[in-house]
Amino acid sequence: MPQHRLVAEDVQKTFGATVALAGVSFAVAPGHVHALIGENGAGKSTLMSILAGATAPDAGKLTLEGAPFRPRTPEEARRAGVAMVHQELSLCPHLTVEENIALGAEPARLGIVTRAEVRRRALAALERVSGPSRDAQPRPDARVGDLPPSGQQLVEIARALALPHCRLLILDEPTSSLGSDDVGRLFSVIRAVCARGIAVVYISHFLEEIHRIADDFTVLRDGRTVGAGALENVAAGDIVGMMVGRAALQLFPRSPRTAGEIVLEVKDLGGAVKPTGVSLTLRRGEVLGIAGLVGAGRTELLRCIFGLDRVRHGDLRVLGFSGFRAPPARIDQGVGFLSEDRKAEGLATGLSLAENLTLSGTAPLGPRGLVFPRRRRAAAERWIRELSIRAHDADQPIGELSGGNQQKVALARLLHQDADVFLLDEPTRGIDVGSKAQIYELIDRLAARGKAVLLVSSYLPEVLGICDRIAVMRRGRLGPARPTAELDERAVLMEATGA
Repeated sequence: MPQHRLVAEDVQKTFGATVALAGVSFAVAPGHVHALIGENGAGKSTLMSILAGATAPDAGKLTLEGAPFRPRTPEEARRAGVAMVHQELSLCPHLTVEENIALGAEPARLGIVTRAEVRRRALAALERVSGPSRDAQPRPDARVGDLPPSGQQLVEIARALALPHCRLLILDEPTSSLGSDDVGRLFSVIRAVCARGIAVVYISHFLEEIHRIADDFTVLRDGRTVGAGALENVAAGDIVGMMVGRAALQLFPRSPRTAGEIVLEVKDLGGAVKPTGVSLTLRRGEVLGIAGLVGAGRTELLRCIFGLDRVRHGDLRVLGFSGFRAPPARIDQGVGFLSEDRKAEGLATGLSLAENLTLSGTAPLGPRGLVFPRRRRAAAERWIRELSIRAHDADQPIGELSGGNQQKVALARLLHQDADVFLLDEPTRGIDVGSKAQIYELIDRLAARGKAVLLVSSYLPEVLGICDRIAVMRRGRLGPARPTAELDERAVLMEATGA
């Protein structure tokens, strides 16, 4: 077994009455990728904050190459050779690539920045992550704001590796904003980093990614280490079981479903820009997946159906109602819509959990538009129990919940309003694997109960795992829906790209 670069033993941290870490232990070897896995709220962020020097542990032991490691500031951690790339990139878009790489550690002589040395360091850092081929590198003088997400990610990693003796690189959800091609390029970068002997801690919600890139794993639950080992010896279902504290789960459950009457029929639907001509049918008791590349028009399709976006032409029939309606009318008809952006339009961040959950279904809460707080709280508590929403109580501000639990609240709202047709746009984006498994179970139960689900997702294992039929959208047009059994990831990607 290779000597460990970093060892954490029984690390603990509390914030007031909240126990963030109750005893975490793990080890990372040089040249290895170690995956850190856990639900939102499991303690991953607190642990990474400790390693990066932003937070001090209350107890436990950290060693870096055998020497005690207890950084008091991020600068101390960086000087020790520990660098972290956060999920939300911290680049300055108006500066160039080389200026971003040198930011905070600019070489200077007599107080004047040495531009030639800035360029030299930037080229050296970029070569560390992309090899000597300049074709794969962004130009040092390119403005970072003009780069695609994959290019910005490369600059962020290069900045971390610009440390004179980087020994440990922490990557927090590095693929959250990348397409499949960019993910492949990022993995090549990570392998090049490991080939230089640098240890990598990799945090991700995507288990198939973790199996592709990581050597070892540690699972956290409720602030404790609950599982660890070599990834080649463990199945995805076993990891999910460790995360949620139950026996091995089937990540994509499939209850018996019977397709019933048509509840949504679209013919030659055209929006303001996209979609350009979509026809589909959705039946009770089925999950119809809409796959495709980002920008293909999938979100616009759902927004047109729900009445959020203008429709230029076509016919639409929903639950026996013909024509186009505004969102309040769609809700009254039995249509529920889950936005891909829960922060911007999916949730009211200034309101409580109970207020968010009951926003679109206030009729049972009091007469003539009145809302009795006790009824609202009781309604919220029901769904908190049924969906296992982790919250202090129904009155907790929604912004204090983890991303996965916020998403459960957004879905619970549709259940509370008793929707029959569910329009779900990227329902598991940005949430942990355990929460994903619970949402998959919920979607499966909805279909088994005769509800109809129209699902947009960019995550192909999800589409193939939970949908009965799949249609692929490309440049605003939707292809025919086919049984999932006839498709695989390659076939869907080829149709989405026009290959």
